[in-house]
Amino acid sequence: MIVVTGGTGNVGRALVARLAEAGAAVTAVARHITHEDVPPGVRILAADLGRPDALASAWEGATALFLLVAGDDPEGLLKRAAAAGVRKVVLLSTQGVGTRPESYAHAARFEAAVADSGPAFTVLRSGGMASNTLAWAEPVRRHRTVAAPFADVALPFVDPDDVAAVAAAVLREDGHDGLTYTLTGPEATTPRQRAADLARVLGEPVTFVEQSREEARAQMAAFMPDAVVEGTLAILGEPTPEERAVSPDVERILGRPATPFAHWAARNAAAFR
Repeated sequence: MIVVTGGTGNVGRALVARLAEAGAAVTAVARHITHEDVPPGVRILAADLGRPDALASAWEGATALFLLVAGDDPEGLLKRAAAAGVRKVVLLSTQGVGTRPESYAHAARFEAAVADSGPAFTVLRSGGMASNTLAWAEPVRRHRTVAAPFADVALPFVDPDDVAAVAAAVLREDGHDGLTYTLTGPEATTPRQRAADLARVLGEPVTFVEQSREEARAQMAAFMPDAVVEGTLAILGEPTPEERAVSPDVERILGRPATPFAHWAARNAAAFR
């Protein structure tokens, strides 16, 4: 049994579907999950990762765990999982742990907890995800307008389906124990270019408006801690060479190139129409 936390998220939903299609027994965990969110035969548990005791039934028969950085007690959660028989943990973390540890201490704590928990582990450090662009969906639908900072700074956004595919491979294969993979897309693109990709998919012009750093900060502060806001703005505006670089890890694990942003946009066009 593989337990997938965040089972209704951009990565978790795709991961659950891949694992189920491959014939794996899966328990999908999310706060408000229902049977309509998962393929037939997938077990569900509505629970909050911030309350490890609420996950007790998730560990029944579990041998592997896909873990998000969520909640404040990774040590307690992992202790319970290991005691119940979980032998492998795959953590979805962020590239920022390696490039800007001062801004991503919370994720770093999860990485340390996983490494110290006992089961075999693999860490997936994701770069920015293409699905972050869904924040543009409402203004694109209503006004065919995109507003974003740092219009011409390019980063290699990764398709969350590629992250899910890598996670599925690592959960089901040997040879990944103790390793950390950085997951990016196949090329760096700018916000202006991503808006143009959406315009091509929609077959209509999409106006791009460049935000100031202060405007972007105020928008992010509504749903991000201050340290993460500053770290995110630094990555978006002044990325390090490592953050700009295309990682080979997606292709190395999947045996195919990572998915371009334009393909993600085409697959998710309905969200912007």
